[in-house]
Amino acid sequence: MRRRFVPHDPLERWLRIAVTVAFVAASAALWWPLSAAAAVVRLKDVAAVQGVRANALAGIGLVVGLDGTGDQTTQTPFTTQAVATMLQQMGITLPPGSTMQLRNVAAVTVTAELPAFARPGQKIDVVVSSLGNAKSLRGGTLIATPLKGLDGQVYAMAQGNVVVGGAGASAAGSKVQINQLSTGRVPEGASVERAVPTPWGQGDSLQLDLNASDFATARAVAGAINGAKGAGTAVAIDGRTVRLRAPAPDERVAFLADIENLPIELQRPAARVVVNSRTGSVVMNESVTIGPCAVAHGNLSVTITNTPAVSQPQPFAQGQTVKVDKVDITVSQQPGALVQMAAGTRLADVVKALNAMGATPLDLQAILQAMRAAGALNAEIEVI
Repeated sequence: MRRRFVPHDPLERWLRIAVTVAFVAASAALWWPLSAAAAVVRLKDVAAVQGVRANALAGIGLVVGLDGTGDQTTQTPFTTQAVATMLQQMGITLPPGSTMQLRNVAAVTVTAELPAFARPGQKIDVVVSSLGNAKSLRGGTLIATPLKGLDGQVYAMAQGNVVVGGAGASAAGSKVQINQLSTGRVPEGASVERAVPTPWGQGDSLQLDLNASDFATARAVAGAINGAKGAGTAVAIDGRTVRLRAPAPDERVAFLADIENLPIELQRPAARVVVNSRTGSVVMNESVTIGPCAVAHGNLSVTITNTPAVSQPQPFAQGQTVKVDKVDITVSQQPGALVQMAAGTRLADVVKALNAMGATPLDLQAILQAMRAAGALNAEIEVI
């Protein structure tokens, strides 16, 4: 018979109880809902340092080596002009009046983003897009293309094999295509030639720009920084800007590395409904509420049926047999549902009630706009 061990020492007994409680607490942390921690984010997720940003680069180039899927030179004269200019730069002069019939060359636009603090020699990705009527850029190679900024200066040179994520085939008038064939990417296809000057080490202050204007968030950011670095280090200028008292230039990297991971407790966002009129998408945040109202919804449909018929003349009437159309128009309306909504209803209740009415996304747009016009929707509607 196995005997159960019972500790006689009170200290050992309390140690066993403490270990058991710690194990239960650690286990509960895995399944306990963290609703309160959901609104806590890092400072780097809600704000960015002013001046530390990427810069857009663009250029015009040529993709060669295509398998007969390039531009039709008769319809895109700029492609032959670009090829002639490239050959002339390499010491090849075409005879006057000569015309080139090129099927393996395509004129493209080359775009890239120059990251902040990029230095000469670093590699960046580029995106290549067809500028003419090329059918596909698969298998092509981008020739050396200078990438310029808004000031007209060359900041990078792009060249390399184009990677296309689509596929397609055509034969006998039939065509099958997956994704886009006229756009590709050259991974690490551009080499940085010039760095962009930044006001990083200049002045005695730094500025944080919030991703979205909110006075509560600006106050929370300033309070978190002052709590970690001392009072007076950060001041909220407005709902989007927080000014920092910057340390010496050689200490600013460590200073920002410390504050960018500070936890920021966000308040509930302003109630907003975003409607995409092109796709019919409707997105609402958790702050959307409605006042007391009644919503009725019904569908009105008009059906037009066209039935072809033949009209023949009577015997010996010397008439002609003609084709006539018999058109039937039917108007039907489905019975609308009346839904009573109480004041203070949350997002889940709004969506549940509207889904019960059988409202489609397009119907939902009209219903929400009507509720807003009636003063029952406590939210801002933004149409994109």
